[in-house]
Amino acid sequence: MSQEQGDYRATARSVLDRDEVQDVLSGAFYTPPPEQRGHRAKPVSKPEKPAHYKVICISMYTEDLGKLDEMVDELKARGLTKANRSALIRYALSQVDLNAVPKGL
Repeated sequence: MSQEQGDYRATARSVLDRDEVQDVLSGAFYTPPPEQRGHRAKPVSKPEKPAHYKVICISMYTEDLGKLDEMVDELKARGLTKANRSALIRYALSQVDLNAVPKGL
């Protein structure tokens, strides 16, 4: 090892001593000292989540997703600028006749 490499390593050790690195990795680095913990500002209350909708996750075949996106693009080209996947799916749901749904679905 050259003298220059040794100097870099010594410098790195002095800057990144193990305790500081462990504190950063453990999250303790960002935690206020015990004497300051009681003097924190009260946490801001979170606004209530809307009750009229929920964010969900569904899986779709890429082919179906492509068709959905093409339909959204077509609606936007027709001037329906607020068209999106969710709106189109909601519209489609409103049009479903459960009596017409095939049994093998």
